[in-house]
Amino acid sequence: MISQIPTDRINWKTSSFLIGTLILALTATPLYIWHFGVDAFQVTFFLIMACLTGLSITLGYHRLFSHLTFQAHWTVRLLAIIFGAAAFENSVLLWCSEHRRHHKYVDHDDDPYDITKGFFYAHIGWLLFKIDPDPPFDNVADLQRDPMVMWQHRNIHLLAFLVSFVMPALVGFAWGGAQCALGAFLIAGILRVVCVQHMTFCINSMCHTVGKRPYSSRCSARDSWFMALFTFGEGYHNYHHEFQHDYRNGVKPWQWDPTKWSIWLLSKVGLVSKLRTVPSERILLAELAEAQRQLQVKLDLPNLPTETHSVIKDAYERLQQTAREWANHRAEDLEVTREMLAELQAELRQALNSLRMADQLLFAAS
Repeated sequence: MISQIPTDRINWKTSSFLIGTLILALTATPLYIWHFGVDAFQVTFFLIMACLTGLSITLGYHRLFSHLTFQAHWTVRLLAIIFGAAAFENSVLLWCSEHRRHHKYVDHDDDPYDITKGFFYAHIGWLLFKIDPDPPFDNVADLQRDPMVMWQHRNIHLLAFLVSFVMPALVGFAWGGAQCALGAFLIAGILRVVCVQHMTFCINSMCHTVGKRPYSSRCSARDSWFMALFTFGEGYHNYHHEFQHDYRNGVKPWQWDPTKWSIWLLSKVGLVSKLRTVPSERILLAELAEAQRQLQVKLDLPNLPTETHSVIKDAYERLQQTAREWANHRAEDLEVTREMLAELQAELRQALNSLRMADQLLFAAS
C-alpha cells in the first residue's frame, strides 16, 4: 500500500523530522556516548525531561484536554501545554481533535490511526503520509474557547523547539560547558523526543494488537500490563476505550498507572479537582458481560472435547444466573453493598479461571 502512495501525498515536513531525529538518536547519540561517556547529570536530565513530556501527554493532552476526566489549576494546564509541546506531537488542539475522532470512529476509515490499515500505519504511517485531507476542528469547540490552548496552537513549533532543544542545551552548558551542552541536546533533547514519541505511537499500534480485552471486544483496544510499563499507565487501553471519561486507565489497585497516581496526588494538594470515575458496579458488569461472551464463543466451537465443554458450560450457567440476579437487583433499585460487589468479583474470578482452564484443555487437545 505504501509503495503505491505518490510522492505528493508524503507529509515531507513531518516525515523529515521523524526520520531525521530517529537517525540522530541512532547515530549521533551513541557516538557522543562512545567518545565522551554518559554521567549522572545526562541520565537524570533525560529521565526528568522524559517524565515531564511523557506525563504532559498522558495526563495533559490525553486525560485532561481530550477526555476532560478532571479539572486542573492553571499552573498544571500551563506546564502540560509547555512540556507537551516539547514532545513534538503537535498542539493540544490538533492532538485532541484527532484523538476524539479516534474514539468515535475506532477501527473504521475515519479513525486517524486505524489499526485495520496495518500495524505500521497505526504506529507512524498515518503521520508520514497525507492519505486524507486534514479534518476540521469541529469536535474541539471547548478547547477553541481556551486562550491558553489557542496560544500554544499558534506558537506550537517555536515553543516545541525552544523547550525541547534550546533549553536542554542551555542547561547542559550551564552545568558543564559546551561538551555537556551537546550531550544534553542529544540525550535529553533528540533521544528523549524519539523515545516519548514512540511511547505514544505504541499506544496506537501495540495497544490495539497485543493484550487482552476483559471489558469489551467491540473494538481492537487491548489491556497490556507490559505496555503500561512504558506508557505511563496508558497500556490498559481496553478499559480506556470502554470507559474513556475515567481519569484512571489502570483501574485495579495493583495496575501500573503513574498518570493516575500523579492526578490523585495533585488532587490532594488542591491543584486538580472533580476527578471522574466509573462506579465499581458498572466496571464489574462490563467484565461479566465480556466473560459471558467469551464463554459463549468457546461453547460454539465445533468438536469441543467433552471435558472442556463441561467446564465452560458450568461457568457460563453460573454467570447467567449472576447476571439475572443483578438485573433483578437493578430493577428493584436496591442499594449496592460491598458484600454484593465482592460476591460478583468472586464469581468473575471463577469464570475467568474456567476460561483459562478451557484454553489449557483446548491447547492440550490440539
